[in-house]
Amino acid sequence: MPVEMPLSASQLVVRICLFLFTAIALLGGTLQFVLGQPDTTPRLDNVHRFLAGIYFGTGLICLWSAITVRQQGTLVYLIALAVFMAGLGRVVSMSIVGLPEPKALWIGYLVPELLLPIVMAAAHYLGTQSK
Repeated sequence: MPVEMPLSASQLVVRICLFLFTAIALLGGTLQFVLGQPDTTPRLDNVHRFLAGIYFGTGLICLWSAITVRQQGTLVYLIALAVFMAGLGRVVSMSIVGLPEPKALWIGYLVPELLLPIVMAAAHYLGTQSK
């Protein structure tokens, strides 16, 4: 069996970002699927749990992408875009209805959703340019 070369620094950064996204999506998706949207209408709870399933499934895609990072191309950019768009969704929500409590927690969710996709996409781009 051939021995694999170690990951380049850029591939390692992409892998770490993908593993972070994996953990967030799997844990968050599971939690939101189980909890639902308490004290709301059946319609909103239904949509919330549906999106929790999508969130969990995205975590599985991130996991697979992290494991096979050497073979990934456009998928890394698409994942970065999806996470960034999710962060923008939070920004829009916060600007329309306000920042939920506890504020530090929600800012703690927002900052990585806006920064990590940029870091990951830049690292992936730099890694593909060195080939």
